Formats: sequence, C-alpha cells, structure tokens
Amino acid sequence: MNIRILGLFILLCFQQLYSQQLSSQAEVSVITIGPGTSLNDAFGHNIFRIRDRANNLDVGYDYGRFPFNEPGFYLNFAQGKLNYSIGKSKYKDLEAFYIWQNRTITEQVLNLTLEEKQALLNFLVNNYKPENRDYLYDFFFDNCATKMKDVLQDVLNNNIIFHEPKNFKPQTFRHLIRGKVPANSWGSVGIDLALGSVIDQQATPEEHMFLPAYIQTFFSEATIGARKLVKREKNVYQEKPNPSSTEFLWSPLVIFSIISLIMLGITYSDYKKQTRNKILDATLLLVTTLLGILILLLWFATDHQTAAYNYNLLWAFPLNGLLLWQIAKKHPKTWIIPFMKFLVIMGVLMAFHWTIGVQEFAPALIPFFIALLLRYIYLISYFKKQLES
Repeated sequence: MNIRILGLFILLCFQQLYSQQLSSQAEVSVITIGPGTSLNDAFGHNIFRIRDRANNLDVGYDYGRFPFNEPGFYLNFAQGKLNYSIGKSKYKDLEAFYIWQNRTITEQVLNLTLEEKQALLNFLVNNYKPENRDYLYDFFFDNCATKMKDVLQDVLNNNIIFHEPKNFKPQTFRHLIRGKVPANSWGSVGIDLALGSVIDQQATPEEHMFLPAYIQTFFSEATIGARKLVKREKNVYQEKPNPSSTEFLWSPLVIFSIISLIMLGITYSDYKKQTRNKILDATLLLVTTLLGILILLLWFATDHQTAAYNYNLLWAFPLNGLLLWQIAKKHPKTWIIPFMKFLVIMGVLMAFHWTIGVQEFAPALIPFFIALLLRYIYLISYFKKQLES
C-alpha cells in the first residue's frame, strides 16, 4: 500500500512538473505591446500570459525570439529563410523590460474554461520543447501576432469567430505598414523599395492581424459560440510622450530633395552651356543598375514572396549598366537615344502604375523621380543635337 502511495506521489510530482496542472484561479491573457523606437520594434509585440497564484505561476510565452548571433543570420534573413522561436520568461521580467522601453502594455484576460486554459498551457509547454520551438518566420502570415490567433484556434478547435469592429475599413498591406512606419522614414523607404505590388492588395479582415494592435482590436470583438473571447481588458502601462526631435532634417524627403535640387542645378547648368556632366550621369546609371539587380535578387533569388512583382524596376532598371560604357564616351553610339526614350517611357509607366493603384512607391523619392526623368529628357535632347551637328 505504501509503495502504491509513493508511486502515486511520484506520478503527481511528474505531472505537476511537466503538465503544470492549473487551478481554478488560473488566468490566461493576451498581452499587446505597443511600438518601440527602432524599426524591428515598430510594429509592436504579443505575448501569452499564464498566471496561477495557487501554483505560484506567472509566465509569458511569445513567438518573437530570433537567433541574432547564429552563424548565417543575415544571409538567412536576406533569403527569407529565418527561423523564429517561441520563448518563455517570467512575465514580470517581460513587463519590466517593456516599461523600461516606454512601450504601452495592454492585457486582455481571456474568457476560457479551466479545461481550455489547461489545453493552451499544454500546447505552449509542448511547443517550447527544443525540438518544437522553431518556426519559419513570415512577416505577414506567420509572426508573433498571427501565432496568438493560430494557437488559440488550434487549441479551441477553430471555434473562435472574429467579428469586424465598428467603423472597420480594410486597408492594403502597405498602408497597414505605413500606419506603423511613417512614409517619410528610412525604414519605410527601404520597405517600399524592397517589397513589390503584392503588398498593395487589400488585406482581408483576418489578415490585418499580422499587426499586434489588430490582435487586440479583433480579440475584443471575437466570440467563442455565445461567449465573448475577452473577459476583461486593462491598460497596464501607457507610454510617456517622447520629446520632439530634429529627425525631419535627416529624413528621406529632405535628403532626396537636396539631391534632386543638385541634379536639377547641374542639368540646368548643362542646358545653358550645352554640355553634360558625365560624373552625374555615370552615378545615376550605376545606382539605378545596382538597385535594379538587388530588386531582381529579392524577387527571384529569395523566399520573400512579398518581394515579387516589384515595379520599382521601371525606374531602377538593371540594364542601365549597358549605358555606362557609352555614357563616358564623347560620342556614344546612336542607340543611346532610343534607350533613353525607353527609360522615359518606363518612368511614365511607373507614374501610371502608381495612379491606378497597382503599386505605391516611396513618396519621399518623388523629388528624385522628377529630377531623374528631367535628366533623361535633357540627355535625349543633348544627344540629338550632337548627332545633327
């Protein structure tokens, strides 16, 4: 009898250790973290919080860990083959960290039965095992926010119904990004250059939940059958206003406006003197060629699906490199004129694509686009006069 009792005690100890049986006091929450100051923090974050005072348990699970120091990290990131992992920490440590970063923290306590809470914890504990914790990250469809939705649906047998919030207006993926990364920022310019027209499609209501803020918004309205998914919601910490800065002076719009004015000034000087600045022309052709090659590599040589169908190629044309060895000559070949006309047509097509909504381009680059187009037009006129003389 004593052996049986001892065996039962050992079994209960192991059950407590590995299954972490929750008490009736247990609560499960979804934590939404507001944006941070750096680009990788700009979209916010989500965390599962499991709290059970009876068992002295208060842990956070999140799907936002990545192996920054792992060999090949940057190559894997560029190729779209980066693995993220589920992480586990003491919740109070996570909360203190994000308060230190001055980021808003909101908690939504979920309206789950004890069995559902236990099933979620069991899922997370199993998912945290070394052999299970990694997943192939996708910015739009498999990230720290979408995992909140997908894991809960898995645990609750897809019984969650997500209702559209009042005054909900669907947006494109690009506009959703710009809501977090302002258009006049270097991060936004990089995104607009690297990602193609795929992200100019309108996201479905559920696809909006790739952003942590929309997890909070849609969870507030969601139901499981007749009951609300969220029992109560509270603001844990509200970020404090940051002092104003002079970042605008170094913003893309200001920098590219200055570059464009220099280009226009050189072009006007060339027009008055009927000459051309070979250094400017070679620089423009080299930059557009390299950017075009980079865009092609992102499109065809990586697993970044959102880099496909990128019409930035209309101005960052990879074959501009063919002109480099001609533009340096005093008397280039006659085919340079139709090539330059082709580049002007490509610029007009880019404006057309932008106007009808096929793809939006970086607004901060508008001054540069104008200066580049006027430079091409001037070169056509210049080379024509050369041939006629």
